[in-house]
Amino acid sequence: MFLRINPNKILTEDIYKVVDVLKNNGVIIYPTDSVYALGCSLQSPKAIEKICQLKKTTPEKINLSIVCADLSQLSDYTKPLPNTIFRVMKKALPGPYTFILPASSSVPKLFLKEKKKTVGIRVPDNTICAEIVKILECPLVSTSLHNPDDDLVDYYTDPENLYMHYKDTVDAVIDGGFGNIYPTTVIDCTNDECEVIREGAGSLEVLN
Repeated sequence: MFLRINPNKILTEDIYKVVDVLKNNGVIIYPTDSVYALGCSLQSPKAIEKICQLKKTTPEKINLSIVCADLSQLSDYTKPLPNTIFRVMKKALPGPYTFILPASSSVPKLFLKEKKKTVGIRVPDNTICAEIVKILECPLVSTSLHNPDDDLVDYYTDPENLYMHYKDTVDAVIDGGFGNIYPTTVIDCTNDECEVIREGAGSLEVLN
């Protein structure tokens, strides 16, 4: 399924079509506030496994993030956060950031690599993404569609290109306009302080 959605005029029926795919163990390609991403429902282990296959890796090696609707939903999947960390996140989100945080017991074991029980959390500043998570009533599992070091990074900004390439391997491609070429800024907050792991689309000014 190829579905064009205007981020400035979202039709609810279009979002329900996407949600129906997700509830049936589907994998989608969807826009975020950084690059286009692969996504599925957090409640679908089958779809998570499929994403790993598409990325040609295993759950133990892949970098998966949980995409939440807002800070309130985010708190369900992390342990209690220090006020200093929460203030930074409140300043940054929604936005193109991935925060690495101590995981709560609500996070599927697929996310927990070895003994390091952490999870990447996102709240993208993208209306399409926000509406999907809101109506799904469950976070998305997400990973960038491409490797940021890929020479063909520009290719992945065009949803029509993505559909032609992935139409036989994913269940839906959402056209929300051209995507960004820059991935999220990744900030590790697992030691009660903010450490920038990767500088991307998100400004580091939120740390000041």
